[in-house]
Amino acid sequence: MSISAEDAARAALRQRQGPGARYDSPNAPAKELTWARRGTAYFARVLAQLPDSELDRPSLLPGWSRRHVIAHVGYNARALTRLLTWARTGVETPMYASPEQRAAEIESGATLPARALRSLFSHSEVHLNVAWRDLPDEAWDAQVRTAQGRLVPARETAWMRTREVWVHALDLDHGASTHDFPPDLLDELLADVLRMWQRRKETVDLTIAPEGRETVVLGDGGPTVSGTLPDVVRWLTGRGARRLTSSTGELPTIPRWF
Repeated sequence: MSISAEDAARAALRQRQGPGARYDSPNAPAKELTWARRGTAYFARVLAQLPDSELDRPSLLPGWSRRHVIAHVGYNARALTRLLTWARTGVETPMYASPEQRAAEIESGATLPARALRSLFSHSEVHLNVAWRDLPDEAWDAQVRTAQGRLVPARETAWMRTREVWVHALDLDHGASTHDFPPDLLDELLADVLRMWQRRKETVDLTIAPEGRETVVLGDGGPTVSGTLPDVVRWLTGRGARRLTSSTGELPTIPRWF
């Protein structure tokens, strides 16, 4: 039986690290954890290239500076770590005490000195990664509750973090591009947008025609929007339209992703 390049690389790494190293449990969601870890490295690279003097500039998110985005990504790692504590111990540990507490935390974090803000991101992501690595096999299927109130298995935290780090790297507005995203991640992000719309029962009449991918028809079809998959995903996730064409000449208004 053939193995993937990633599986082969993982096996080689384990051999180099020796018997004393610790690894994700066999029941861990390997693909999503790989996306999350690669996305964390991508966000870190964009952040490292961002001078302290430019942290106060606006992000792509209305009302948020780049500082707010960095604080949010850092505190999100801590919140997901709390869910893993819930999964591991069985003691209910919510992501946030309340929406108001979450918002206040981000506002406070955005005022941190630049060095402390960068440390918040780096320290919290290490803590989250250790929590993933040490989560027992059975705990990955334990039910936890998201900030939106959905009950999900703890393995969902890997996908939740994947979205955060990759897409918020775009929000820093400092050179990140969906053209840097792994192709299979782009496919899943497109599917996630559609799942969100369906969950909220949004009425959407739209045909999505990404180059090289299957056309997606929503509702009555509506206008056809075409472009590369990275550009389509950027638009669908609310991060702006670039190099897209519409059969009606203008891009339609679409519902929000989150």
